[in-house]
Amino acid sequence: MPEFETDTTPYAPIPATTRRMGRRGRTLSWIAGLGGLLLLILFAVWLSHSGSDAGGAGGGRRGGGGGGRGGPGGGGQPTTVATVKASAADLPVVIEALGTVTPAATVTIRPQVSGTITKLLYAEGQLVKKGEVLAIIDPRPYQAALLQAKGALIRDQAQLANARVQLSRYNTLLGQDSIARQDVDTQAATAKQLQGTIAIDQGAVQQAQINLGFTRVLSPVSGRVGLRVVDIGNYIGAGDTNGIAVVTTLQPIDVAFAVPQDQAPVIAQRIAQGAEIPAVALDRTRTHTLDQGRFSTLDNQVDTSTGTIKGKARFANPANQLYPNQFVNVRLTVNTARQAITIPPAAVRSGQDSAFVWLLKGDRTVTQRKVTTGVTSADKVQILTGLKLGDTVVTDGGDRLSEGAKVALPGDKPAARGAGGGRRRRGGQGG
Repeated sequence: MPEFETDTTPYAPIPATTRRMGRRGRTLSWIAGLGGLLLLILFAVWLSHSGSDAGGAGGGRRGGGGGGRGGPGGGGQPTTVATVKASAADLPVVIEALGTVTPAATVTIRPQVSGTITKLLYAEGQLVKKGEVLAIIDPRPYQAALLQAKGALIRDQAQLANARVQLSRYNTLLGQDSIARQDVDTQAATAKQLQGTIAIDQGAVQQAQINLGFTRVLSPVSGRVGLRVVDIGNYIGAGDTNGIAVVTTLQPIDVAFAVPQDQAPVIAQRIAQGAEIPAVALDRTRTHTLDQGRFSTLDNQVDTSTGTIKGKARFANPANQLYPNQFVNVRLTVNTARQAITIPPAAVRSGQDSAFVWLLKGDRTVTQRKVTTGVTSADKVQILTGLKLGDTVVTDGGDRLSEGAKVALPGDKPAARGAGGGRRRRGGQGG
């Protein structure tokens, strides 16, 4: 086996000066690290004090029990708030619902007689009036039928006249005892029979005249004609399913909607009183008024699947802004709360038990006052209980208040609030 040589040369000793410098460097590093750590601790303490000051102000904004600057004994500046006085106003009682525009009438015009269409007197989408001619069916067969009926009537009228003359002669002969009573009675019966035949003929003449009139197809309602379903030259049967045209009434027009069953008694009561309920049709965004009309009818039963009851309002629709099957928002003004105590909606806040407002007292402090609300509109809320006319309530800044907090109004002078702050700053310097 090979032999390994071992280095037995001794290491040179480290000088004492070098060892002392290494220990000193390590000491200085520890001191620098401790100093940095101390600075971090001091910075964290400073941040915590700043956060506690901000948290106290935030607690005051949340309406906490005395930690905020707006709270009693806080020693800070009063919270600036906006206020308004309770006033009297007429508030409309409004019911809103989503509705569908439905035409007042949709008529499929079917011919009453069969025949070939010789004329179409309308254009697709045209507005037509009631009684306007839309199409003409070949009238010649019906003119011929009318002539036949009139001819039969004239023939039978002549036979009746002859029978009556014969009866008059028989009566004369019977007075002279020159004819048997039986012959007279037979002639009288013949005259009666011819009278019945004439009545039948007159009915046939009228029917022929009606059929001839049906060759002119008229619009039974005013409205807009839909797309054409038949062309000139086609043979069409009486009562054809597709008909000649479809006319939809647009003026007036209805809007069908559903209201909650709890609101139905209010509407029914107003209807029973004979009051007219105004209705407004709005677009999908509720910003543009399409038309104004009135409530027309309420259904006689509640839909058990939705808990609603159907209603209908009618609109004149002079500008044709309402179109069949269009979705609109309906606003019904069913009543008006006269001289109600009102405040802005921003002044009403939700509590654990009920709604409340911040009531401003004469010493510029606030207190919670429970209220009962009623009718609500876009900019006003009716107060049924809890306030009286002239009471001042907070509308803006109420989320920073607590019971008994001192407040300031926007019209107050800033100097009155700055004086205390100056004394505190001087006191802080002196301390």
